[in-house]
Amino acid sequence: MTRRSCTLYAVGVICGTLLLVGIGLVVSQVFRTFMHNRLKKEIVLVEGSRVFESWKSPPPPVYMEYFFFNVTNVNEFLERGAKPVVKQIGPYTYREYRTKDNVSMVENGEKVSAYNTKSFVFLREKSVGDPAVDNITTVNIPAWAVMNELKGSFWKASMVSVWMNSMGSGLFTTRTVDELLWGYDDPLLARIASIKPMDKVFGLMYKKNGSHSGEFVYHTGEQNYMDYGHVETWKGQRQLDFWTSNQSNSINGSDGSAFHPFLDKNERIYIFTPDLCRSIYMEFEKDVEVKGIPAYRFTPPRSVLASKEENPANEGFCVTPQECLGTGLLKVSPCRKGAPVVASFPHFYLGEEKYVAAIEGMSPKREHHQTYLDLNPTTGVIVRANKRAQINILLSKISGFSNTRNLNDTIFPVMFINETVVIDDASAARVHKLLLIVTLVSNFPLLIVGLGAIMLAIFIILLYRAHKQKTSNEEDTSYSAVSDKEKEDPQNGTYIGLTAKSEPQE
Repeated sequence: MTRRSCTLYAVGVICGTLLLVGIGLVVSQVFRTFMHNRLKKEIVLVEGSRVFESWKSPPPPVYMEYFFFNVTNVNEFLERGAKPVVKQIGPYTYREYRTKDNVSMVENGEKVSAYNTKSFVFLREKSVGDPAVDNITTVNIPAWAVMNELKGSFWKASMVSVWMNSMGSGLFTTRTVDELLWGYDDPLLARIASIKPMDKVFGLMYKKNGSHSGEFVYHTGEQNYMDYGHVETWKGQRQLDFWTSNQSNSINGSDGSAFHPFLDKNERIYIFTPDLCRSIYMEFEKDVEVKGIPAYRFTPPRSVLASKEENPANEGFCVTPQECLGTGLLKVSPCRKGAPVVASFPHFYLGEEKYVAAIEGMSPKREHHQTYLDLNPTTGVIVRANKRAQINILLSKISGFSNTRNLNDTIFPVMFINETVVIDDASAARVHKLLLIVTLVSNFPLLIVGLGAIMLAIFIILLYRAHKQKTSNEEDTSYSAVSDKEKEDPQNGTYIGLTAKSEPQE
């Protein structure tokens, strides 16, 4: 066998082996399965895992923006029943620091408990003004909470009405942004506190700076990666007790800080949020990219806050059968000590048009008022998020309070929040590196197939050249003279002798 034949044979064997092995690995997805299993083991809430430290203290900066609705026609609204006019003022921006404190493994390391502590620091450069100076005229929430509690008790209501008139406590109040957010001594609450124990300070974020919302127990994800970060209990409860159905009281999903890897576009993402006293769900909307990282955008659909007529599953969120609000609203008074607080998306986004039309100054826009999560589907990492929610108060006629006689039922906007986060550059670089490793390892069989294809091309070229040379040799004929000098025939002239070409010696 010649050297050329050996080379041809070797290339053919290598080519066939690479193709067979590569195609076999692609079909069996051995490397892909290996990489996925490796990630599932590393993305767990246990000491030493890839994500544990960043879960306890997330590195990306979180910003909380507060927007207030300043009422400009209080007298016309109260005295003549005119449509209320509000002007949005904000943002007042705070850097939000989140940490998980008192972290400990429980149930033989299968779950982890923690307290979610939040702290806020004001950022003047990202705000429209000074919260200690800027005044906002808005609904007097303490007064409406007290009045709402006295519904059905005419004599008590009349007595409190006299108190309110004597101390100048009206249905609306003007306070600084600082007071509305972090608290102020309310004269009506102080008067009631002298009779029965209660806090005389009111603020939308009172006692929420440097505090937590109770103990959470989470699944680590070791037993099942789909349970990674899911809330097992909150304040020791597996079920809430605010609502009227088991489904509505269910604690589902994560707390919004961790999501399982290998997300699917067809799945629903569940999030339990103590601020809303319930779990909500989000669905895939579109593919996006943040700092070069591919992501799926999940957002709450209209059905989350739909009326019971539009979504019968929401009937359990009706406080009573007579207190079922329309689409876009959630009355959260069961977990707000009975205060007539109503949650919605900003400017009643995704809500019924009648709520928008009832307040002059409402202008819902998807780009400004939509809540969404951008999650990398491979790792489940949050690359960008915007949580937006609005606090409203339900205003209505209340027996015993004559100053409410001109009021119709109105969902009155007070404030909305915009909580934002975008992955920082250092974390983005780590995600890029991890995704590159996952891609290379998962696609390694394709590299083998590609190399086999290259070897196949080389094999075909060598085979073609060998065949061509063999054909050329077979058709080639050697010409040689019979003698050193061409012979001459006196009669026929000169002739050339032909001899057969000798076969090569092996």
